Amino acid sequence: MLKRLFGYDASQTNIKTEIIAGLTTFLTMSYILAVNPAMFGILEGMSAGAAFTATALASIVATLAMAFIGKLPFGLAPGMGLNAFFVYTVCLGMGYSWKFALTAVLIEGLLFIILTLANVREAIVNTIPLSLRNAIGAGIGLFIAFIGLSSAGVVVNNEATLVGLGDITSGTALLTFIGIFITGVLYAKKVPGAILIGIVATTLLGIPMGITEFKGFVSKPESIAPIFCQFELENIFTLDMLVVVFTLLFIDIFDTLGTLVGVSTKANMVDKNGHIKGIKGAFMADAIGTTVGACLGTCTTTTYVESAAGVAAGGRSGLTAFFVAVFFGIAIFFSPFFLSIPAAATAPTLIIVGLLMMEPILKIPFNDVTEALPAFICIVAMPLTYSISNGILLGLISYVLINAACGNFKKISPTMYVLAVLFILKYIFI
Repeated sequence: MLKRLFGYDASQTNIKTEIIAGLTTFLTMSYILAVNPAMFGILEGMSAGAAFTATALASIVATLAMAFIGKLPFGLAPGMGLNAFFVYTVCLGMGYSWKFALTAVLIEGLLFIILTLANVREAIVNTIPLSLRNAIGAGIGLFIAFIGLSSAGVVVNNEATLVGLGDITSGTALLTFIGIFITGVLYAKKVPGAILIGIVATTLLGIPMGITEFKGFVSKPESIAPIFCQFELENIFTLDMLVVVFTLLFIDIFDTLGTLVGVSTKANMVDKNGHIKGIKGAFMADAIGTTVGACLGTCTTTTYVESAAGVAAGGRSGLTAFFVAVFFGIAIFFSPFFLSIPAAATAPTLIIVGLLMMEPILKIPFNDVTEALPAFICIVAMPLTYSISNGILLGLISYVLINAACGNFKKISPTMYVLAVLFILKYIFI
């Protein structure tokens, strides 16, 4: 039954491991339950409490879709970056209401369902060269490690050099390094549940250090009635709506694509041709999550790169995703407890997982510049532009340009030419 429902294979994993993997993924991505309400709460007429409930519900629906349809161990939730685009660009920058933005998210979700049924998204994945697919995994490794380091205050803003080193002798930065040491030793010794144990141990150590603050235990979820299905259908055919929807499509397609390719490659969930097993179902889960999320009152829902933490903990099937959804359901009622886990406790996990994600870089043919240079651009662009999609787009553009200039036309499919032109136009006009 578990194999039929979730693609569970007892020869690769066990139920205990899947539960631990689900909890690990949930803990590393649960920060969205704090970030999203704070961000949406600044919009007039948008309640932070309702945004919290909507965020949790959208995560549950999308991740359950991943569990049953995609049968892959990935968690989904309203996306970071996509929520900033929603709030700061569409609403505060362009001056549109959050209802206008929700309408754009709804249209994007419906278009994604159509594109997935037509196998367009799957075709895009399969057209990406193998060297770039391996680069995506390595780039994501650097990206999530950077997220962990910055969230814990190890890497800080510096006006002269853009980034700098924070105070690593005290506070969250020091606790993060302690957590890295604990988690690294446990993982090296192959202790079962090493990553989860690392999160718990670091959280407990944060209590005497004054970093972990217990915020309570139980709270009643706020109703989403004020933001449920609030759309501005009269603006569907405007030019601004077209621009917003197109931008959301680009960001979400390649963020999700990058996460699926990178994490699946690391987990050996690809066939001999490098194709991801069950990717169409994964894309459909993403599309369903986005559409339902818009109705609930939140931004585009996408696959989280933090799912790599659960994969590193042994998650291999949709059963992991099922437990991620279960923990999101629990979090609706125990939000103060889960939000007590500090960023310094989850940062070591992201850094360790970032290391593990670097392995595919060994498969890149560095003796061939036409393969290595685009792969390198893809890898470094992800953390340095703070975007998975930018890394993929710049990597593919450079791959087409350098191979065309060197006369390697057989390596470039017609689809790649089309994508390269679209990506260049995207940077010029959007």
